[in-house]
Amino acid sequence: MRQDEPDECGSVRESSPEYIYKIYTHTLYTYIYTFRYIYIIVKFADDTVVVGLISDNEERAYLEEIKHLENWCQENNLLLNVSKTKELIVDCSKKQERHYQPVRISGTTVERVDIFRYLGVHISQDLSWSRHTNSLAKKARQRLYHLRRLRDFRLPSKVLRNFYTCTIESILTGNITVWFGNSTKQDRQALQRVVRSAECITHTELPDLQTIYYKRCQTKARKIVKDPTHPNNRLFSLLRSGRRFRSLKTKTERLKTSFFPQAIRALNQGN
Repeated sequence: MRQDEPDECGSVRESSPEYIYKIYTHTLYTYIYTFRYIYIIVKFADDTVVVGLISDNEERAYLEEIKHLENWCQENNLLLNVSKTKELIVDCSKKQERHYQPVRISGTTVERVDIFRYLGVHISQDLSWSRHTNSLAKKARQRLYHLRRLRDFRLPSKVLRNFYTCTIESILTGNITVWFGNSTKQDRQALQRVVRSAECITHTELPDLQTIYYKRCQTKARKIVKDPTHPNNRLFSLLRSGRRFRSLKTKTERLKTSFFPQAIRALNQGN
């Protein structure tokens, strides 16, 4: 938990380890950003991720970016834990399987995995979300036991609903704008069954996941539109009427059901 302390001027200064880490690593940034090759460094608390786009099997820039990260750590007295470092390649192409060079840090080959859990989300190499939704459903069902126990103590429905919102719904909807759009019908039904079970326990009507997803897409999209510095702000362009946003052209069903096309659709329906 972050601890904030007032300074001599009465303002609040952040003193958490995460904030100190951000100050220490503020000089770590990517230097490759071209039309064909995009490489960014994502930092959250003390986790660092290198995200790169490889086009035409050209891996040189990608490997150079990792080398840049390794050199920066050495210059700033930070040790990369190679045993905890993983490489995940997402390749949805239907063409023949491609072979990529292994990543090496300090002479040690980085393990390449098929699925990786990052900030609570299980990301697979084919961007399927069954593993993630199964994990959410299992964890949420375990919390239903505590909800039933509270019901047995005859607590008011309002209290039961608050408990559901804080401890069960928060699990089912974590980062929902990332994965829900591309999840399968079976995965959504498995999650919705947990919601229906909670409704039977609390004897109240609870919001379904589709509605929550729709509202959060709207909320996130409005924040991006209001922030001109957001890297994806340019995707939200108004039509000449100034009332509706221009829909994104999508060639695949995967892209059509992803966040940005869905967010634009939600904004247009809300206007």
